[in-house]
Amino acid sequence: MIHQETAIMLVEQINKELYSGYLYMAFANFYEGRKLSGFAHWYMVQAAEEYQHAMKIRSFLIRSGHPVALGAIEKPNTSLNDCGDPLHAALKHEQYITASIETIYGKALEVKDHLTVEFLDWFIMEQAEEEASAQKLIDRFELIGCETGRGLRMLDRELSQR
Repeated sequence: MIHQETAIMLVEQINKELYSGYLYMAFANFYEGRKLSGFAHWYMVQAAEEYQHAMKIRSFLIRSGHPVALGAIEKPNTSLNDCGDPLHAALKHEQYITASIETIYGKALEVKDHLTVEFLDWFIMEQAEEEASAQKLIDRFELIGCETGRGLRMLDRELSQR
């Protein structure tokens, strides 16, 4: 059985993961409005992954005998002006999610909830990948050095292949 404190934190994490998907859908909408369907596709894939993360946590809690009561998902609060804004906001958000998971991990260690520690090992590695992926996309975008033109279109086309 998992510890009550970590179970409550995991239920909260489900909502954070669902919010992440909602946020990434907002980023996709932003890019669709700028006719960058590759960037939009990239973030819709991200949104689907976040939903899968939430379902993974939900399944773990249910298998562990803990009820899952979901809260409301708030509207994404982002101010997006140029094409680089969602990229930077995504990295910042992934860092926030990493910190949240690390907090749960720390609590699980503290209360000797070894089952949750083992479960969260996958999420720790996943977040390292998520942050690296977000940073790589920023680096590639900044390498192009512009908001329009051939380089942006080439990157957009590449992102549509994800």
